[in-house]
Amino acid sequence: MADSVSSLLSLLDIETLDVDLYLGEAPKTDVQRVFGGHVAAQALVAAVRTVDEKRQVHSLHSYFLRPGDPKHNIIFHVDRIREGRSFTTRRVVAKQQGKAIFHLSVSFQIAEDGPEHADPMPDVPSPDELQTMQQLFAGAGVDWKPPFPEWSSVDLRYVTPANEVARARSGRLQAWFRALDHVPEVPHLHVCVLTYMSDMSLLGTTITPHGGIPGNHNYRMASLDHAMWFHRPFRADEWLLYDMRSSNAFGARGLAHGQLFTEGGTLVATVMQEGLIRPMKKS
Repeated sequence: MADSVSSLLSLLDIETLDVDLYLGEAPKTDVQRVFGGHVAAQALVAAVRTVDEKRQVHSLHSYFLRPGDPKHNIIFHVDRIREGRSFTTRRVVAKQQGKAIFHLSVSFQIAEDGPEHADPMPDVPSPDELQTMQQLFAGAGVDWKPPFPEWSSVDLRYVTPANEVARARSGRLQAWFRALDHVPEVPHLHVCVLTYMSDMSLLGTTITPHGGIPGNHNYRMASLDHAMWFHRPFRADEWLLYDMRSSNAFGARGLAHGQLFTEGGTLVATVMQEGLIRPMKKS
C-alpha cells in the first residue's frame, strides 16, 4: 500500500513548465475518465506553487467542465487574481488538447485570531470497530477493486454499509478515511491530499434516498462542482470522519454536504458538491 500512497504523492508533484504554467500527469487507469479529486488536487497544487507558504488555503470553489481523458496529461494555468494584505486569490484552468476541463478558484489567508465555534462530531463507532472495504466485500464473497487506482492509497471504512443506507433511504453516509501511509510534513500537502479524498463517495449520498448506492449503474453520475472550506489544521494520514448527507435532488442533479472531523472530534473542513444523477434509460 505504501507504493499506492507514493503513486498518489507522485501525481501531486506536478511539473513546472513556465511561470504559472504546470503539467499534471494523467492517471494510469482503465476507466473512461479521470477521477474528479485527481484534477482538483493537482489544480490546487498549481495554485499553491504561486503563493507564500505562510498563507493557508481556507476555501476553494470549482467546476468540472468536461470529463478528463486519462490518455492525456493535464495543463494547468494559474491566474494571480489578487495579492492582498490578508487574503490571496488564485484562479486555475485545467486543459487537455486545448479545451478547458476544470476551473478552480482558491483563497488563501494569513493566520489571524477571532471568535471560535464549531458543530460537534456525531456519535459514531471508532474506525477500529469497523470493517475495511476489503473485509466488507469479502463477507459478500466479492473481491473489492478500487474504481480508481489511487483509491487503494486510502483506508475507507463506512460506519453503515452503503447498501444498508440505501435500504433505509436515509440520504446520509458516514465513513472514516485516511491515507494508508505517511504523508510528508510539506506545506499545503495535507490539504491537497484531503481535496483528492473528499470526492470519494460524496455524490453517491444523493441517490441513497432513492435506493441507490455509490457506483450504482442505474444512474449516470458526474460531479458538476465542488467547494471546500478548511477550518482548522489536520493530517490526511490520520483518521477523519466524513459525515455526508444530501439535502436536495431535482432536475437530474443532486446536492451533497459533508463535514470532516478528526478522531478527537474537531471539525476541520466542510464540503459541498452538486452532481449529475441522471437515471439511465432502460432498453
